Amino acid sequence: MASMEPDSNSKQPKSWTFSAWFPGRDAAAGEIEDPREPLIHGDVSGDSYSVAAAILPFLFPAIGGLLYGYDIGATSGAKISLQSATLSGTTWYGMSSIEVGLVVSGSLYGALIGSVLAYIIADFLGRRRELILSSMLYFVGALITALAPNLSIMVAGRFIFGIGIGLAMHAAPMYIAETAPSQIRGTLISLKEFFIVFGMLLGYITGNIYVDLVGGWRYMYATCAPICIVMGIGMWCLPPSPRWLLLCAIQGKRSVQDARELSIKCLCRLRGSAFDSSASEQVDLILNDLSHANHGKQSTFREIFQGKCLKALIIGAGLVFFQQITGQPSVLYYAATILQSAGFSAASDATRVSILLGLLKLIMTGIAVLVVDRLGRRPLLISGVSGITISLFLLSSYYTFLKDLPFVAVIALLVYVGCYQLSFGPIGWLMISEIFPLRLRGRGLSIAVLVNFASNALVTFAFSPLEELVGTGILFAGFGVIAIASLLFIFFVVPETKGLSLEEIEEKIL
Repeated sequence: MASMEPDSNSKQPKSWTFSAWFPGRDAAAGEIEDPREPLIHGDVSGDSYSVAAAILPFLFPAIGGLLYGYDIGATSGAKISLQSATLSGTTWYGMSSIEVGLVVSGSLYGALIGSVLAYIIADFLGRRRELILSSMLYFVGALITALAPNLSIMVAGRFIFGIGIGLAMHAAPMYIAETAPSQIRGTLISLKEFFIVFGMLLGYITGNIYVDLVGGWRYMYATCAPICIVMGIGMWCLPPSPRWLLLCAIQGKRSVQDARELSIKCLCRLRGSAFDSSASEQVDLILNDLSHANHGKQSTFREIFQGKCLKALIIGAGLVFFQQITGQPSVLYYAATILQSAGFSAASDATRVSILLGLLKLIMTGIAVLVVDRLGRRPLLISGVSGITISLFLLSSYYTFLKDLPFVAVIALLVYVGCYQLSFGPIGWLMISEIFPLRLRGRGLSIAVLVNFASNALVTFAFSPLEELVGTGILFAGFGVIAIASLLFIFFVVPETKGLSLEEIEEKIL
């Protein structure tokens, strides 16, 4: 078993210089020599693994992302169905703008609650049980929303579903990051974004199928209930995260020997038979790194805003904050309504064009998944956000003085959607899942997810009032200015993590 004695030759604290805290440019330029060089105890990046064995530990957590995306797509169509006097099948279809905002954004406000809840319970439950709990909340929320006899109960169902979103989007990237081989970690976590977009596409398709039925919104929300069950059963059958088990042992919550033996079994299940011969060595390396890194103390709220975790929080929370306030929630949640105003007057027309946008997002996300572990995180972010910036100013120009050139708006919209899915979409969730130190990962990531959903809810709810107040052209120009700020943030602050194990990221970058 690995020694639990502290390392007397441990490194001195790093200086608080700009380059030491934000090594994004230096890392990209090669000052972190070989990203696969040994960290403390040898190379842990070249682990053998079975692709077949890696599928299920990715698939069932990723379903949590699929359900989040489905909610976005289905709500786009449900909003049209709910407000129609002939199609809603209710007596409360004449909703005010505030009530519509509650229905559309209700799951986001629930996700905020879920993010706060994750901060409290995540380290106690562990990643696997948190995902099981989220699947149960997904199921209950979907049924309550679909069967709601009035608006109040429907909003309550949206909140419950949203709490499931908050827990799932917190636990899923952590579980995947902590169980995936380093060589394909970026691909798998980015593939989770692919599942989110695939879920949106399913939601758009479901909306198109049911939008012309009386009470079609009920079918849109009920359709995802069986998927929630599949997610829950799948997570029940998967092993817990070995890194979480070892962290619990280091913190005195369980026997070190028992945790080590269980972690070896879990790693063998997660990586397949090809990994059996090196599972024990890998567990000892992780255990030794945990003991050397002083992970034995319980994390406190104050620590999250100090040292390595504060640096990780600036990087992770900053990325997901810019991810949302560059305007993408408005495009997703109000896609069908925006398309109606663009000339697709029939509800079915708007939902069909939403499907085409969903397909574009899916294709571009697939490209990001294929290249993220080869090109790296920073190149995709810089190139994608540059495209987002150009497209936002093109949209602003169209609504301001190019209204006779509708093809400009079409091109700008396609560029925006495509570039977002190459950059902010997959890379934001990837970075927050791998940048936090293990001891503070659960709580640090919960704050990053909270920032994500808070900014998402704010932009979603404020889009229509701001559009009415300042006009569409100025609003898109404002988003463009924010996109420039996000590009500067990425260039100067965000590091490259391609090819590094989670332990190497903590040691070399933070």
